[in-house]
Amino acid sequence: MSRRKDYPETPDGRYFVARGRLWRKTDPRLSDSARRAAIKALMQARRAVQTARTAQAERAARDAVDAAKRDLGERGPVWWQDGAPDEGGRHPANSSYADWWQSLDADAQVRGEGDGRG
Repeated sequence: MSRRKDYPETPDGRYFVARGRLWRKTDPRLSDSARRAAIKALMQARRAVQTARTAQAERAARDAVDAAKRDLGERGPVWWQDGAPDEGGRHPANSSYADWWQSLDADAQVRGEGDGRG
């Protein structure tokens, strides 16, 4: 999934950093049509969360967001196959990417600490 801002990306392409956290990227093995379909479903589900009028409707919409994120490979089982654990949600300084994070210039770190995705 393309990002609108220039967030730092880990050297292995698994994560980008926004709001001081590692966020798992979309599975690069997805076909273009599968990726587009999942993104469309994700956007529809996010709109449904915003317009939900009942707790039940909001829960259903949030479940649809989760399903789309799983289809994209951004949640659920990791899409890489080398046995590395999912470090999503961690600050890069508190992960196996700590040396990479420290090697970034100050501007890149500021972009990674700033406002991120919803």
